[in-house]
Amino acid sequence: MKNSNLKGSLILVTAALIWGLAFVVQSGVADLIPPFTFNALRSVVGAAALYIFWFFTERKKTKTFFPKEKPLRKNYYLGAVICGVCLAVSINFQQFGIAAYPEGTASEARSGFITALYVILVPIFSLILKKKVGLPVWAGVAIAVVGVYLLCFSGGVSGIYLGDFLVFLCAVSFSLHIMSVDKYVSYTGGVKLSIMQFSVAAVISFVLAFIFEWNQIDISDILSAVPQILYMGVMSSGVAYTLQIVGQKYAEPTVASISMSLESVFAALGGWVISGNVLHTRELIGCILVFAAIVVAQLPGRKPSLN
Repeated sequence: MKNSNLKGSLILVTAALIWGLAFVVQSGVADLIPPFTFNALRSVVGAAALYIFWFFTERKKTKTFFPKEKPLRKNYYLGAVICGVCLAVSINFQQFGIAAYPEGTASEARSGFITALYVILVPIFSLILKKKVGLPVWAGVAIAVVGVYLLCFSGGVSGIYLGDFLVFLCAVSFSLHIMSVDKYVSYTGGVKLSIMQFSVAAVISFVLAFIFEWNQIDISDILSAVPQILYMGVMSSGVAYTLQIVGQKYAEPTVASISMSLESVFAALGGWVISGNVLHTRELIGCILVFAAIVVAQLPGRKPSLN
């Protein structure tokens, strides 16, 4: 491995570790704060953390946050709304899914690996945009189907949890979110787009919390969950995102993707070490296969012949 790839991988694995442990944090806070309220608070902290990062690193390059040109400003607003809506849908499906798992279930591992399926779903959805999908992706899909079956379906219908379904919807939404970010990040830049999308997600989650959770909110519970909120906002959104930006400057795309996909492995390890949740043999094999599918799907395909 090239030295630059090694350096980038170590940085990205650190980001993956932070994201993986976030599943443990989300699982622990599920009993304290309703999902919409939690995601509203974490999104506010995340937007603030990223804005501070932008203020001290990028502000000198651009005098104002929004451009003066109307066409470019329109793309900023459109990107913020579309990416923010997709992000809000994703994180709320994920949190509702994690909260829906029965006690004693390895919720961190299951949610982590099912969420990671977005790596495979993105190129599949790209077919709608008439983009070619290589053989490694289809091989990854086949392996993932077997892995998800062992993880969620090996015990029959009784082995399927509502949380599995909700987290899968999260993976679908994250796939659309990634495709949206890919479209608009060239107009706004990564940090600015992330600040705006977290701001939009915060507004949406606050509105939904006010409508559906106003009678469930307890200030004392929120205060007791401040460490979890700060971890999700500062570490998962601010620090890990910054590490991703830095790491991707050094690592090649395939190496970067594989490094970041370790997020699901760290989620499972975190659930085991911190929460004491142990996977059954079939579930463990399912997790291994899903991770293998993620890696296989990111392998470079054979280049088309020039003859």
